[in-house]
Amino acid sequence: MPQVSINALITGALQGKLVSFPTDTVPALAVSPEKADLIYTAKQRSQDKPLILMAASADELWNYVTGTEVELEIWQRVAAKYFPGAVTLVLPTASPVAKTMNPQNPTTLGIRVPANAITQQILSQTGALATTSANLSGQPALLTMPEIAMQFADVLVLDVNSGETGINSTGVPSTVVKWTQESWQILRQGAVKFDF
Repeated sequence: MPQVSINALITGALQGKLVSFPTDTVPALAVSPEKADLIYTAKQRSQDKPLILMAASADELWNYVTGTEVELEIWQRVAAKYFPGAVTLVLPTASPVAKTMNPQNPTTLGIRVPANAITQQILSQTGALATTSANLSGQPALLTMPEIAMQFADVLVLDVNSGETGINSTGVPSTVVKWTQESWQILRQGAVKFDF
């Protein structure tokens, strides 16, 4: 599929189509959370690997997670420190989207706010999207939009003109930390040193 303008990509995402765009880490494959199975199919990804819910602001994400007032206060403090940025928080949830985004363990959900102007522009108009790296499961993340367009013929890929992800993408995935009732557990050390 040819690469598309940002407006065409946003329209496609709102229609429930798979889309791909740069982020602050690696380019994302994204879709509305209810249609997350499209990502699993396109990537040939095992259902025991959860997706990440990405939004333009933390405020959009709190409705998707479930915790006590004290927990929510802790999570919001951490989000204030690390969002927007390359940190994913894995938090308890009772949201129905967890059934499609984390089919094997729908009691947790990873949330993230990327520090990238284009990603922010897209997410501010589409709302929160289910995301993961743009590659076939088990293979290295694809780092340019033309590569992604070649690999995924049915995905609307953002045309960034230069052929590079550029636009602040580091190529290093986000750091993933999980809340375990009273403390944080690092699941994946990525672009950011997590310290709380």
